[in-house]
Amino acid sequence: MTAPETGTGTGAGAGDGAGGPADGLVPGGGAPLSGQAAVDELIGLLDLEQIEVDIFRGVSPKVSLQRVFGGQVAGQALVAAGRTVPAERRVHSLHAYFIRAGDPSVPIVYQVDRVRDGRSFTTRRVSAVQHGNVIFTLSASFKLPESGLDHQLPPPPVPAPEELPTSAELARAATVPLPAFSRVSRPVDLRWVDAPSWLDRSGEPRAPHSSVWLRADGVLPDDPLLHVCVLTYASDMTLLDSVVRPHGVGLGTGELKVASLDHAMWFHRPFRADEWCLYVSDSPSASDARGLATGRIWSRDGRHVASVVQEGLIRVRRTVGAGR
Repeated sequence: MTAPETGTGTGAGAGDGAGGPADGLVPGGGAPLSGQAAVDELIGLLDLEQIEVDIFRGVSPKVSLQRVFGGQVAGQALVAAGRTVPAERRVHSLHAYFIRAGDPSVPIVYQVDRVRDGRSFTTRRVSAVQHGNVIFTLSASFKLPESGLDHQLPPPPVPAPEELPTSAELARAATVPLPAFSRVSRPVDLRWVDAPSWLDRSGEPRAPHSSVWLRADGVLPDDPLLHVCVLTYASDMTLLDSVVRPHGVGLGTGELKVASLDHAMWFHRPFRADEWCLYVSDSPSASDARGLATGRIWSRDGRHVASVVQEGLIRVRRTVGAGR
């Protein structure tokens, strides 16, 4: 599978022993990819095989972490749902639960339930199954475009992506050990406005806020559903970074056990996932070994294209207090 840059959403699963960033890599053929090759691999991952009416099968990359990346299973489930819906109806929201850790060594079967086909809205429910168990569920709503009220808040002022280093450049310049996810394919180009938590090992508390530019690191076909699925994939990469920053700990550093619990997205306006988008996330609360993060995504020309909310399981492997 293709892993996140921060390890924030690794593992479709929660509960004791499930989910969270893996400590190593799954053995597999080939070396990690980057650029258009990595994007083409991601396109292939999202091109599910149909094995029966409303039943699809997806696979993970050969070079992967020990658990399936949550963004991968969410993106694949959305593809499965979208392939049962007329193309003129666009995704406007999704709500998902990560139930068990995904095994990247075997395919994932996606079963689609056609909940409703209305005059304006279409609803689909998808269950992702491995080893006879449901590991992930997704509900998605599709809608015919129409005119109506239109307003939005503007994006915050941040440096342009060209002024910021790539994740690969950050990794090459790092003076600290890098986590396992730095050694897998990178289909998404991330440009951090502030240093990611896996790189900042100062132990100092930071504001519960994260900003990052992102885009597919290559050209995508002109399929609106594919662009939504790629953004869904990318949305799970950096979101929980805002949760850990106030506590002076880093994702992917071995200090924490992290898993995505649930994930929701709303898509407001058309966009291309291979053009720069600004992803800003904030964490309003963390308690009971759970952290909540909210995200907003703007296109480079300032259009608010999507909103995200996620809760993650975050267990501390050592004693850490806020502002330690």
